[in-house]
Amino acid sequence: MDRFDAMQAFARVVETGSFTRAAETLQLSRTTITQLVQQLEARLRLRLLNRTTRRVSVTAEGAACYARVVRLLADLEEVESGLAEAAAQPRGRLRIDVPSPFAQLLLVPVLPDFHARYPDIQLDIGVSDREVDVIADHVDCVIRGGTPADPALVARPLGTLAFRFLASPEYLQRHGTPDHPHELDGPQQHLVGFLSPRTGRRRVFMARRGEEQVPVQGRHWLALDEGSAYLAAGLAGLGVVVLPSYMADPHVARGALVPVLADWQLPGMPMQLMFPPNRHMSHRLRVFIDWVVEVLTPGAGA
Repeated sequence: MDRFDAMQAFARVVETGSFTRAAETLQLSRTTITQLVQQLEARLRLRLLNRTTRRVSVTAEGAACYARVVRLLADLEEVESGLAEAAAQPRGRLRIDVPSPFAQLLLVPVLPDFHARYPDIQLDIGVSDREVDVIADHVDCVIRGGTPADPALVARPLGTLAFRFLASPEYLQRHGTPDHPHELDGPQQHLVGFLSPRTGRRRVFMARRGEEQVPVQGRHWLALDEGSAYLAAGLAGLGVVVLPSYMADPHVARGALVPVLADWQLPGMPMQLMFPPNRHMSHRLRVFIDWVVEVLTPGAGA
């Protein structure tokens, strides 16, 4: 038995929750993955996984073993490639997934700098607001706002997005300017709803002024689950929208959007770059993460 292959197979089964998905990510057959895990269990004389026809779960002994295996694999990877890799120009393919507005307004405009530094790295960027399964979808890292859907992911902070209420001048001419968040629930106003890509539910915005705190869901006839389309709805005068400053500022500057309820504050949203823990991080992923943190942290907090 190749102990490295067996440990890698076991770790990937734990991470994906499936022998089939582990086999896909390692580009091996399901039979090979099963045999490697069985050989590891036989060698350790421990049952590491509980298997049923529907699911795979980790035993208490398996969880303890996984924590050690992950550290061993990471150390081995560093020993094998760390020094040589550090001296070489990083190369190869990275798969990234980022929200659409973040990609259009913050990431893509600064990519010439990344390419100038690392011309041999190929970036394949998925642009969406949907929740991505980093392991199952073979993605190296994602950039997302809020709390990670998978608490096992490692998160590098990129700053905090500041939000505010806005509307187009045309909308305000038709509906008037709201003076209190409660008016967004009334018959004269519309708040464009934002649907969580994770749950499909409309987000509730918590507005605060001094000691007063008001949950705002708003009366709406339109709800969207993607940031660029949500911005377009605000520009089209379809209702009041809640946007981060980096999306709103260019349109405020040219008069296409007007801040409303300016004396009310909305909670900021942490923006984070997330990737799997202790996953034999390649040199190309390491330099990309460091570059993003270096270049985009100030912009993310705008």
